[in-house]
Amino acid sequence: MRVTVDEAAQRIGNPGVLFVDARSPERFEGQPDPLDSVPGHIPGARNHFYKNNVAEDGTLRPADALRADFARVIGDRSADQVVMYCGSGITACHNLLAMEHAGLHGPKLFAGSWSEWEADSRRPVEKSSK
Repeated sequence: MRVTVDEAAQRIGNPGVLFVDARSPERFEGQPDPLDSVPGHIPGARNHFYKNNVAEDGTLRPADALRADFARVIGDRSADQVVMYCGSGITACHNLLAMEHAGLHGPKLFAGSWSEWEADSRRPVEKSSK
């Protein structure tokens, strides 16, 4: 259920693994943010902003809507091929809960998330416009 930073580094480029970043699109894209020493994301990752999991009243959106949103992000992959991360491991758990609510079981958590990843300048970083 958990992926370490070393395991995450070993899985970059593996077509059987998809990293999903729960941070805001701006942070994911690599726009400057005071929370990030190094802007960007794990190479090959996709973005699903955790705030998109909730309705205006703060409750989780319906399971079918979340399932469709995650399908756009993960494509044909099964949920157990997904590794969720964020800035510090907290909002990634929000995405994990939303996936469970949507009936998508088995994603993993990279708890160290971007904070641990960016701490080592030898780790690759990607920036994007999407």
